[in-house]
Amino acid sequence: MTPALGNAPRMLLGLAAGAVAFAAADTYVVVLALPDMMGSAGIPLDQLQRAAPIVSGFLLGYVAMLPLIGRIADLRGRVPVLVFSLVLFALGSLVTALAYDLPSMVSGRFLQGVGGGGLVPATLALVADLYPANRRGVPLGIVSAVQEVGSVLGPLFGAVVLAVADWRAIFAVNLIVGLVLAAAIRALALRRPGPGQEPRPPGADPGEPPRGRRDLVGLALVALTLVAGALVFVRPGPIMRELRWGEMFVPFVGDGRWLTPVGAVTLAAAAGLVVRLLTAAHPLVDVRSWGGAMREADLLGSALLGVALGGIILAFATADPRLEVFSAQGAWYLLGAAVAAVCLVVHLRRSPAPLVPAGTLRRTPAWGSLVVSFFVGAALIAALIDIPLFARTTIYGDSQLSAALVLVRFLVALPVGAVLGGYLTRSWGPGRTTASGMALAAASFLLMSRWDITALESWSATVPLVLGGLGFGLALAPVNAAVLAFTDASVHGLTSALVVVSRMVGMLVGISALTTLGLRRYYAEQADIPGVREVCDGRSRCAEFTLLLKQAGIAQEQTVFLGAAGCALLAGVLALVLFRGATSVPVAESTGLGSSRG
Repeated sequence: MTPALGNAPRMLLGLAAGAVAFAAADTYVVVLALPDMMGSAGIPLDQLQRAAPIVSGFLLGYVAMLPLIGRIADLRGRVPVLVFSLVLFALGSLVTALAYDLPSMVSGRFLQGVGGGGLVPATLALVADLYPANRRGVPLGIVSAVQEVGSVLGPLFGAVVLAVADWRAIFAVNLIVGLVLAAAIRALALRRPGPGQEPRPPGADPGEPPRGRRDLVGLALVALTLVAGALVFVRPGPIMRELRWGEMFVPFVGDGRWLTPVGAVTLAAAAGLVVRLLTAAHPLVDVRSWGGAMREADLLGSALLGVALGGIILAFATADPRLEVFSAQGAWYLLGAAVAAVCLVVHLRRSPAPLVPAGTLRRTPAWGSLVVSFFVGAALIAALIDIPLFARTTIYGDSQLSAALVLVRFLVALPVGAVLGGYLTRSWGPGRTTASGMALAAASFLLMSRWDITALESWSATVPLVLGGLGFGLALAPVNAAVLAFTDASVHGLTSALVVVSRMVGMLVGISALTTLGLRRYYAEQADIPGVREVCDGRSRCAEFTLLLKQAGIAQEQTVFLGAAGCALLAGVLALVLFRGATSVPVAESTGLGSSRG
């Protein structure tokens, strides 16, 4: 960090990290709001499986587009991608808030996922731009920690909003926060050139319009599209009941909101906006340069990787983990993912400018980071999901919020461990630091596997929760530090994205596999319980039956915790082997914030 920049880089990184946390919270913000969202989309509560795309749509956008956005961040710059991602996240929030059926709701959630996911690699690469390798550990740990904390605080944020408003208010808040953060990051980044850069000549950042010029026509088309589109989505009663204005909502033919005069105005304004962006000399957003960046980032390779990741995500995310490892269509999803993966390998070998340049992950610590990240994710998801489930099974059966709050002790320790892990990475290196963290995490899971029905009522339950949070915190920074230190600066956005993708896939596969193991234990325990009609011949006998069912549920969670301990130990051993000798920085530093091309 150069002295001339003062606190600007820290402020910029703080805003970016806050954006990552807020977007991560949106991953699970629908947990409590889902029943109300289903009602608004016309889905009965007894058909929960039909609402799965509301969740999986966000995950698909979040993970499948990450490598492409990470590569664009390398080619175009960190800050433009951060601003674009926040605007896209805000647009998705607007569409979700106005959604009137399942397709519109899923479309909004997908846009939110793409925007939220794009923040992560750009922010991690921003750390590498702002800090030398021997000082990256702490900021990397903080960014990683807020991402995981945000994903768990999402349901709490949703609960607070739902206490005073309906579910649409959640996404209205997202819209406001996303736009405010985008404006703040853009304004802060324009104050000075990035570290090591010469002053930017006019037009150096292709996404920045010339000073003093405003595309008024483009702004008018944007306003018309948003206002008319909002009328199509909301269909306000007072206007529809008015004799003259109500005709704007009457379809020309058949039925459908978009076959009305106001729908036609929306589509015409949107089409005009696209033409304006493509043809204007100084458009509101330079779409042509973004299109060029996407082509240079290898759009075909990104599409193939997106299909491969999407198949994996859909196979596991659409399954009911209580019944199956992956959904009934999961085999077809995985087959499609395999075919796309083969095509991707062939394409990467033949393309002159592939998505993943040759030799990007040639160093062992670089590709090892992806492997370690996968197993860290597989273990971490057990803490995020099964600790609250254990609380619901035992002492908080009637309160999902109280059960979720049990995890706060884990969450408080996680950022502390992340900062400590950043400091230790300097002297211990990523291998020993990650292994130490995973050893603590494994120990915490082993202690949890001994929890009984009254365990959470004792202060001693805090010990494994704090140990687990510290352990995972210790492991977050060194994994990201290893991939950034052992890859070229020109691909930091891409490799950061790949590490996040690896962890997310590990979480999806891990929760499905561990839950399946737990269910086998549950059904084995349940097989020894006599039928309810045979037992419930009195109040005391029914209480005994309920207790036996709870004990079967506890046995299931204990098995999941044991499996998670195994994943944590494996991650630690792999870190020791794959990060062995990773104590120096063999590659050049990055040089810019705005556009990597200077």
